[in-house]
Amino acid sequence: MALAGVGILSFIAVAAAALGVYAAWLFHDMPDAGELVDYHPPTATRAYAWDGTLIGEFSRERRIFVPYDAIPRQTAQAFLAAEDKSFFRHGGVDFGGLARAMIRNVVNLAQGRRLEGGSTITQQVAKNILLTSDATIGRKLKEAILAAQLEQTLSKERILELYLNEIWLGYRSYGVGAAAYNYFGKSLSELTLAESAYLAAVPKGPDNYHPLRRTEAAVGRRNWVIDQMAGLGWVTREEAEAAKAEPLKVQPAPTRSQYRDADYFVEEVRRIALNMEELGDERLNAGGYYMRTTLDPRLQSAAKEALMKGLETYDRRHGWRGAWGKVETLDGWEDIARKTIKPRERQDWKRAVVTSVAGGSVQVRLIEGQTGPVVGQDVSWARAGRGIGVGDLVFVEATDNGQSYRLRQVPAVNGAIVAMEPYSGRVLAMVGGYSFSLSSFNRATQALRQPGSAFKPIVYAAALESGYTPANTVMDAPITLRGYGGRDWSPENYSRDYYGALTLRRGLELSRNTMTVRLAQSVGMTKISDLSVRMGVTPKMDKVLAMALGAGETTVYRMSGAYSSFVNGGRLVQPHLIEVVEDRNGKVIWRADRRDCLRCDAGFTGSESPRIPRGGDQVMDPVTAYQVTSFLEGVVLRGTATQAASLGKPLGGKTGTTNDYRSAWFMGFSPNLVVGVYIGFDDNRSLGRNETGSVAAVPIFVDFMKTALEKEPATPFKAPANAKYALVRGIREAFRPGTEPSLQIEELGAAGAASGPQPYDKVWQDGLTGAPNAGAAVAPPPPKKRDDLSDLF
Repeated sequence: MALAGVGILSFIAVAAAALGVYAAWLFHDMPDAGELVDYHPPTATRAYAWDGTLIGEFSRERRIFVPYDAIPRQTAQAFLAAEDKSFFRHGGVDFGGLARAMIRNVVNLAQGRRLEGGSTITQQVAKNILLTSDATIGRKLKEAILAAQLEQTLSKERILELYLNEIWLGYRSYGVGAAAYNYFGKSLSELTLAESAYLAAVPKGPDNYHPLRRTEAAVGRRNWVIDQMAGLGWVTREEAEAAKAEPLKVQPAPTRSQYRDADYFVEEVRRIALNMEELGDERLNAGGYYMRTTLDPRLQSAAKEALMKGLETYDRRHGWRGAWGKVETLDGWEDIARKTIKPRERQDWKRAVVTSVAGGSVQVRLIEGQTGPVVGQDVSWARAGRGIGVGDLVFVEATDNGQSYRLRQVPAVNGAIVAMEPYSGRVLAMVGGYSFSLSSFNRATQALRQPGSAFKPIVYAAALESGYTPANTVMDAPITLRGYGGRDWSPENYSRDYYGALTLRRGLELSRNTMTVRLAQSVGMTKISDLSVRMGVTPKMDKVLAMALGAGETTVYRMSGAYSSFVNGGRLVQPHLIEVVEDRNGKVIWRADRRDCLRCDAGFTGSESPRIPRGGDQVMDPVTAYQVTSFLEGVVLRGTATQAASLGKPLGGKTGTTNDYRSAWFMGFSPNLVVGVYIGFDDNRSLGRNETGSVAAVPIFVDFMKTALEKEPATPFKAPANAKYALVRGIREAFRPGTEPSLQIEELGAAGAASGPQPYDKVWQDGLTGAPNAGAAVAPPPPKKRDDLSDLF
């Protein structure tokens, strides 16, 4: 007996030791419930336009954190009724509910059904945040222990808040805030009883109760939740029956924002934020930051539509390129057509198949089933191009009467438009291409292109800064410059004619190439290059004369910032898309405006208000900036951009057309808005003969400005207070004090009209040939290998 007793005791000791070892192993990595005291679930950073319109979200988990006090009572009750009726009574583990779940599992096991866990909301919080989802006894033990600890550490309200914001609810939604928005397009406070009950039905199995694929099961589960709420006395039976009769209507797919015209802008904001020291990838996608951008939704939508319309107009001028697909038989053509991507931005375009071509008539059938003829004008257009035949798959758009259709095609050409405030650098609108759904490449910020004659105002600004005045003239005559290698460069004007001595104003209005080259040669490319860099056109520019005609590469975004300096008195602005960033507590962590205001926080005393210093470095004399602005007004009134004069407002601007018509530009502005437009093929091939900035880009500017200036008064450009004025050839010109002309106007820069080759000692140029277009930008070849090129510049 004694030996048996010793054996039993030894067994118990060994078992206890083994149990202790197992417990130590099981709980060695046990998390601390206290970690949830200051826990914040990963939350989307949301970007807003200046007027509060939500334009985008950045996150890995789509979640909108909603504090407990902001969660509607009926929404919380719906989840309690579905998941944990006794939540406010148990201590973390509902032993009664657990026992009932075990009994039901006997039946579930026999019928091959999924086993029930019987977990409380507290246990689910412990599992979802602190543990894994492994279906093991060890995990369930940890879950129960942590649930008890959570109940001792956090209030019931805080636990429920964590649960409702953390839980996965399908439809790309984490938490009830995101689910309300993604399923119903509403904020949480706007949900009906039936909608709240549906969200509460989802946790049991989001795929099992999908609102579109398994509508019947979804409605059944929703109605069960409503009945549970009625049984608990949380809603009346009348309210329950009315809610159960409500159809389940959800959005076809979750969307990040209702406003969808700013895709390029939002993506650029994301790129900028990723490179911010204050944000970066992790904080941006999980920190729940508030981001106010500079976007004006009204102008953004107008810019997008103007660019798309302008690209489509250009594309139509160059003919029908043929169907985007073809079928041999009309059986099953719909399945083939659906696989072709349609521009999301053109919702009115429909996929169609040509069913007959007889005489002058072409009939089409849409995927949706409608049939009808193509308008005769488009039939002629298609036949003049690649032709059209039975089985062709095409895009069509219904006419106003809905009885016939217009042919549509996605433009092969692309472009960009930027609209910016010249005094602050706030980018109010940005469109980087025809369709973000087809190409996310942002041509406003990423496409480096030659600006052509759109660069010339910087040459003239450098000349005015160097001593030239509006009274001076420069020869517009043939010129040949001898370069290294024995080859000559002879830039030509677009029209191949020459007007002799012209004032600076007239030379810029008419975009005279030879005159600009002479002016640049006189001023020196070092000064022009330095001014270009200071204005932000490019971080570096080769000091070669071809650059004076816009041969260097830049972006519409940079050029818009540079032109802002002309409008705002010669100050440099920093273009920006993000105005301010705040953390989830409302603390500002980043602000675009870095100016100091020493007395802005002081209380009102009745004394002089605080003075905020003007931002931006002074890159040119204010009078110079106004002189160039005035010249560019002349471009609109008398020069290459007279179409813009139809708007009837004070406007300035400069067209640009590069060599072989590869790019068409217009940089235009009003007293309060700078707008840059660029059109070109992504592979840099020619746009076609006569596709100049005047023809291809100016109409887009005009179309956009009709909206932008619709309510703007006709305010003139602001002149510097110290400017002096004199009439030059019938036009009132501004002068810096002391430079205004007397009775005799000195004609500087008139030298160089000789037709023979001239020395070109200080500027490297090798084998360049002129091109017959306005502002032709001729790209220089790579410089020859030399150890020191300083003597060439």
